[in-house]
Amino acid sequence: MNRSLIAVLAFAAWSVGMFGTGWAWRGDRADGAEARQQAGASAAVMEQVNQTRATEHTQADKLAAIGVKHEEDRAAAQAVPDAVVAELRAGTVRLRHDLATCHTDRLSEAAAGAGERDAPADLGVTIAGPAVGIGRDADDQLRACQAVVAADRAEMTP
Repeated sequence: MNRSLIAVLAFAAWSVGMFGTGWAWRGDRADGAEARQQAGASAAVMEQVNQTRATEHTQADKLAAIGVKHEEDRAAAQAVPDAVVAELRAGTVRLRHDLATCHTDRLSEAAAGAGERDAPADLGVTIAGPAVGIGRDADDQLRACQAVVAADRAEMTP
């Protein structure tokens, strides 16, 4: 009887051991499969993050180039009003007086002030430089804004 009892207990112990080994092996395989799946998902997320960063860096470089160009235009625009005034005084550029034809009530004032003809012309020369400078600044600002919008829209379209 001892021999058969020992055989039954050995078989039970062997069965429990095999069941435990199978259970652990199944768990390890499931953990390995889950780890491989998570690694694949992490690699896909990392690739997407890298693509997004590359796009952001490209966009930032484009915007930085637009900013540098705008600052160069602003620096160059400093000399424009003085150059316009110098050209007006030298006579290489003339101002148009299109609005003078619209002011008929000032005709008598113009006749009375014919002796002071050079004073308004000098005033026009003095005002023309800053007016051209303001226009140039506005054009440069608008050009830079349009370049930013164009760069942004180019990035949005696939």
